[in-house]
Amino acid sequence: RVPVVDVQNDNLTELWPSMVLALHSATFVAVDTVSQGGGGGEARPLSLCSSHTLLVQSENTYLCQIYNLTLLCTEDYIVEPQSVQFLVHHGFDFNKQYSQGIPYHRGNDKGNESQSRSVRTLFLELIRAKKPLILHNGLIDLVFLYHCFYAHLPESLGTFTADLSEMFPAGIYDTKYASEFEIRFVASYLEYAYKKCKRENCKLRDSSGQHLTVEFCNYPANMSQYIDYRYCSLEEESHNAGGANKVPVCEKFSAFGWCPKGVKCPQSHNIDLIIDEDDKLWEKRKKRKHRWKNRKNAKAPAEAFKQESSEETMEEAQNGGEGPPQKQSCYEPAAATELAETAPNGGGRPLEISIDMERETEAAGASRKEKETHGLPSQGGTHRAGFDAFMTGYIMAYVWMLKQGKNTDDGAGPWLPDCHNKLYLSGKSVPLQIVKSLFSKSSKAHSEKIKLAWADA
Repeated sequence: RVPVVDVQNDNLTELWPSMVLALHSATFVAVDTVSQGGGGGEARPLSLCSSHTLLVQSENTYLCQIYNLTLLCTEDYIVEPQSVQFLVHHGFDFNKQYSQGIPYHRGNDKGNESQSRSVRTLFLELIRAKKPLILHNGLIDLVFLYHCFYAHLPESLGTFTADLSEMFPAGIYDTKYASEFEIRFVASYLEYAYKKCKRENCKLRDSSGQHLTVEFCNYPANMSQYIDYRYCSLEEESHNAGGANKVPVCEKFSAFGWCPKGVKCPQSHNIDLIIDEDDKLWEKRKKRKHRWKNRKNAKAPAEAFKQESSEETMEEAQNGGEGPPQKQSCYEPAAATELAETAPNGGGRPLEISIDMERETEAAGASRKEKETHGLPSQGGTHRAGFDAFMTGYIMAYVWMLKQGKNTDDGAGPWLPDCHNKLYLSGKSVPLQIVKSLFSKSSKAHSEKIKLAWADA
């Protein structure tokens, strides 16, 4: 059971000390945001359900605390019906949001807000903690966090990344980038990557190898009303049933974690079945490669060798060299996540990350992020409010274990160099680098805010 602590307006003061302590004692902090979607212009999402997974490490054993913050924007907003319907299907309680949501506003501070206990102050505590920040497909998340809890968005992408590099000196890490480019999973949407990591970790544990262990706090009885337990088994209950009925796997969902038919799709969206099929295909390709090498060593007839060699070359080209094959059978949804391309508001005009981007990205960006990471209610799925941040943290802890072993020396450079300050960009072969360019300056709002953060640290 994974305990998720629900933080609302009526218990924020009570839980504040434990959240701040957890932030400052963590090895890293994983964050996930869920929105209702927005319209064009200045409209931002109504709610931001921010979940923090806080992990303290001791030889690959982590003590995990998960906080789920239900928030309520105090300013005008535009909602997207499709996103609202999605959240309702996944059990989001709008009554609780409107009655107990923690209020927040967008843009710069109003008055002396740094002295109050608010979500903006909590975000400052996250900055002061100087911990690695872990996200999944995190560019949209960073836009939300910056604009809703920190300051108005800068006018250019270069300024935005410069600000972020100073806000999080320990680095920003994207588990979607890590899943796709570092450990080379055939799919990298959140639930797939989490379950794949969990399976591989169980194999390591069963073989007495170095493996990841996660523990949770024992909360006192007086906090029981705030705790929402999420059950997380190795395989979904519908896994065996799906296999017995031989329901074909939905190729679109298998490749990208979403399906335009949603719950009406007659094919299976069961992540365990999808991973089973991928594993079988990978084993088949490994055997074929082994046969090819044997034939090569045995100096098989030139014609047979040429045929096998051609097949192998084609596979390696598809795979980008060594590593699992990428799924190419389906189109990837909408170009709204192509944030690296020039904004539609003019040639070289800076990306206002863009608040105008919402016109074409909220539906296909934030909503796509929701669709990407979550299973469908009628066909299983691990997604629940507060659980996505846990999955994000678990993936990064597993990747760190594979890449770095037991090296926890803070003076050894970046925490995970291969993934340090690299954000996944949909459809791109290179990540967005979170660095301060020689040609970019920090924004004025950030310069003033960061001085406040360090002064009170």
